Amino acid sequence: MARLKIVYIGGGGTRAPGTLESFIHQAANFAGSELVLVDLDEANLQLVQQLATKMAKTRDADLTFSATTDRRAALKDANAVLSSFRPGGFEARLLDEQVPLKYGIIGQETQGPGGFFMALRAIHCLKQIADDMQHLCPNAWLFNYTNPVNIVSQALADHTSLKQVSLCEGPIAFAQHQAEWAGLDPAKVDVTMIGLNHACWSIRHLYDGQPLIPLLAQAHERLLHDPAAVPYRTRLLGLTAMMDAVPSQYFRFYYFHEQEVAELLASGKTRSQEILASVPDYWLHYREQLQTDKPLLDPTRSRGGIHEFELAIDVMDAIFNDRRELWPVNVVNHGALPDFPNDLVVELPAHVDRQGLRPLLQSHLPRHLTGLLHMLGNYQSLAAQAAWHGTRRDAIRALASHPLVFSLKKATAIYDELAAAHQAYLPKQLLKN
Repeated sequence: MARLKIVYIGGGGTRAPGTLESFIHQAANFAGSELVLVDLDEANLQLVQQLATKMAKTRDADLTFSATTDRRAALKDANAVLSSFRPGGFEARLLDEQVPLKYGIIGQETQGPGGFFMALRAIHCLKQIADDMQHLCPNAWLFNYTNPVNIVSQALADHTSLKQVSLCEGPIAFAQHQAEWAGLDPAKVDVTMIGLNHACWSIRHLYDGQPLIPLLAQAHERLLHDPAAVPYRTRLLGLTAMMDAVPSQYFRFYYFHEQEVAELLASGKTRSQEILASVPDYWLHYREQLQTDKPLLDPTRSRGGIHEFELAIDVMDAIFNDRRELWPVNVVNHGALPDFPNDLVVELPAHVDRQGLRPLLQSHLPRHLTGLLHMLGNYQSLAAQAAWHGTRRDAIRALASHPLVFSLKKATAIYDELAAAHQAYLPKQLLKN
């Protein structure tokens, strides 16, 4: 089994204990490995490191955990780097969500103007991390979970020579969620999804060997007459029935934008406000577990649940232990998806082993699914370029191209307001024309 030095950037975050639980669960695949946790918050970092060490010891997991705020020291001679961090914290996300809403546009972590500014902040940090890696661990793999993963991965692919892959459980989870809403067994779902991250469609959709879509369409008809049904779930099941393909859940912000904005405004609360209200209890739970003889994370009191980021660990295992397994990944297209440019980062299944990632060649998507994807792919490239070395003008052009914006006036106003609010986390060139 692979004995590695794994650097976890963001290792003091609220999701970190669940992520390290995933490593401990797969400890046999990484026996003797060291995980180095890196974060800016030293107190949280130490808590996570101590908790992980105790969890591993009580389960006889042959893993060691260390922690540091010195990223460069951590990266020296690393074999793998796991990236999952949020510049500006949930407070920055709150602004990303609230400001676009003033202009009638959804505010969201990975979509629209909110996702755009998350990308700007994240890539500003990742440029420095990539430079450190190229000097300190040039042969290491970067496993990226920092959102929005498609734009982040596009920027890294366009401007570095790092071995990198961005990951998201969405292609596995989207159809399973719809099955749950329909009263079906998620374990019997067999679905393949392709496209862009948070913008993919199913091309294979089976349930226990039989067609899945008719079952979801029947569930949609039932839920239309159920006053207790969750509205966005009913809408997504209807979208599945109309398009004859299971969509990414994030398509709700495009095909049902007016309803989503209206419901969000009516609720008076954004997603980040809900998370911020829960953060103190996450840390209380982690401190409580540290004081027990056998720490055990409660999925209802852990950010993201437990076995967090398990896909990254599965892909890491497949590469370093030469598994030749099939996993959904975000990588440069190179012709695997004929509906997209060769240099665009796309989401699709790939065989993964010691040689790297080999995407499976796919056929064309139905034409009624590709129009929005083409717009989002073009925006993805423009956003990645603007974040890496663009000016205010480049950034506004990219934002104005987003399908949720499509207004120069709104793009300029939203950009200037959020750039001013986030200027501490942005490169200076993005504040200039």
